[in-house]
Amino acid sequence: MSALWIATFATSAICFLLKLLGYSLPESALNKPIIQRINALIPIALLSALVAVQTLGDDRTVVIDHRLAGVVAAAIALRFGANFPLMMLAAAITSALIYNL
Repeated sequence: MSALWIATFATSAICFLLKLLGYSLPESALNKPIIQRINALIPIALLSALVAVQTLGDDRTVVIDHRLAGVVAAAIALRFGANFPLMMLAAAITSALIYNL
């Protein structure tokens, strides 16, 4: 068994134990405002990290290329109130144009 599989199994076990711990905590511990605030911000932080890694990452280096232009175009479209399909279209067109230059 390779080190990658060992790490995968260990990470899976840790995630399972954390989830089990969350179910076994009393409700009074989970209803604290700071815990609820943290729980509200975790998905935002994880999604932001995913977008950053997928936009700027290329194997083991940081790359600024057409993907960043697409994300910037999407951010500008959202800033001006575009709906989701229009924002995605703007990002795709911008990224494709810069990629083909």
